Amino acid sequence: MKIAILDLGTNTFHLLIAEISEKGEWKKLFKSKMVVKLGEGAIDRNEIAINPFKRGIKAMKHYKKIINSYKPNKVIAFATSAIRSASNGEDFVATVMKKTGINIQVIDGDREAHLIYLGVKQCIDLANSCSLIIDIGGGSTEFIICNEKEIFWKFSYNIGAARLLAIFKPSDPITNSELEIIRSFLNNELKPMFEAVEKFKPINLIGSSGSFDTFAEMIGYQFHGRNIIKGITSYKFDMSEYFQLYSHILFSTTAERKKFKGLVKMRVDMIVLAAICTTLVIEKTGLKSMALSKYALKEGVLAQEISKVKK
Repeated sequence: MKIAILDLGTNTFHLLIAEISEKGEWKKLFKSKMVVKLGEGAIDRNEIAINPFKRGIKAMKHYKKIINSYKPNKVIAFATSAIRSASNGEDFVATVMKKTGINIQVIDGDREAHLIYLGVKQCIDLANSCSLIIDIGGGSTEFIICNEKEIFWKFSYNIGAARLLAIFKPSDPITNSELEIIRSFLNNELKPMFEAVEKFKPINLIGSSGSFDTFAEMIGYQFHGRNIIKGITSYKFDMSEYFQLYSHILFSTTAERKKFKGLVKMRVDMIVLAAICTTLVIEKTGLKSMALSKYALKEGVLAQEISKVKK
């Protein structure tokens, strides 16, 4: 069975086309991501602005052609924060349906967190030890406390990197006072998560996709002279390297970040906010171990589909 999975995020639209065998094994036929920046210009007003709206429709038309060429048995499209929180999100979904015939399911943050958990499980052995998964998106950030068998606590916060950037509009470079305002805001927003950490006591931090891919790529070029995550699906961070990277990123200018190897253009502004959020979580939880999972929501959807085949 061939399946096409679309993950329509705030920053990027992802397409994964996979073939699932009768035994429930899968192989990738096609994988792509397009920078759409659906939240650009109006995410703080919970709206999709005109140009991002047009970019999103154009991306979906492009993906529809690719999907048609593979003739999948099933097409599943999920929309997350930017579309679910936008006043014109339903208009976007309706326009995509009209122009491409693709039916988009707008999922809530709770389901998004669950699918991220299923995705992470595909490439990291969570075992019996308790872990804290964090997925920093553009519009929302999901936190999941779990082990291999179950989720103990999960929540989706509207504190994605693009949303924080739009709300706080930090200077270039960010000032100490702006940094403290953002940290104070996050500290307050994430109180329930910090309380859950106190209760369940995770020992590992797992960063899912997105910003954590970028942290790992930047660390690779800065400390090892190469892309250290090419061809692999998970990576264990050296915490001293991460903190050195954080210092490198934090008070850098936009012009300086544009020259950083491993930092894609789309994340030049957002990486500062993502790094502030990640570092605050590390400091407040006291977690000493951090890993990257390159798998996230779309692989979680694939895992659900595979479980149906196995039944």
